[in-house]
Amino acid sequence: MITCTNCETAQFLQITQSRVYFEDGEMINEITEHYECTLCEATGQYIYDEDHDEASVTGDVELTRERPKFA
Repeated sequence: MITCTNCETAQFLQITQSRVYFEDGEMINEITEHYECTLCEATGQYIYDEDHDEASVTGDVELTRERPKFA
């Protein structure tokens, strides 16, 4: 789950830009999403790279496998 690090919740995150890259036209190779928190105006970016099988986040968002502190 992607959450705002300032608000500690995903409730107010909005995707402001999204891009899916298909190298061969069939398999997804990369997903990029830009987020903005409508509560505190924090921003961040999520990138998933199929070639390296890894996800990374930058800015004021975090990727977690736990439930958010505030629902």
